[in-house]
Amino acid sequence: MPLPPKIRPAPSLAFFSVTLVAATTFAACALVFFFNPSKHAFYPVCLFHRLTRLNCPGCGGTRAVYALLHGRFETALRDNALFIGLLPALALRGAWIAIRKPPATPFFPPGILWGLLVVAILFAVLRNLPQFSFLSP
Repeated sequence: MPLPPKIRPAPSLAFFSVTLVAATTFAACALVFFFNPSKHAFYPVCLFHRLTRLNCPGCGGTRAVYALLHGRFETALRDNALFIGLLPALALRGAWIAIRKPPATPFFPPGILWGLLVVAILFAVLRNLPQFSFLSP
């Protein structure tokens, strides 16, 4: 009687996931690089800003990415300092997870997420005060 073929475990989705995220990030960065958010109307509009005329923590983020991709770091900081400040933390955390490969842990633990929420709310409040107008885009 012939032996049945070996059943291989399903391939890991990690490579597919990383490739998909990398390709999407590259495509988004290419889109922002070639199309200035200040001049093209197809970018999403901040509904919070449209309804309240206040700046949310994300206002100016797309323009900051555009400036950063074109090597204008000061302009990127002026457009959204919180977003530019969190980019290195996001990259470091992603590298840490890629190197360590912990079993099914969240990308950011809940304690860090609560801290980021507090920082984002504080940033939103400060950037709408006249004394901190330098934080507004």
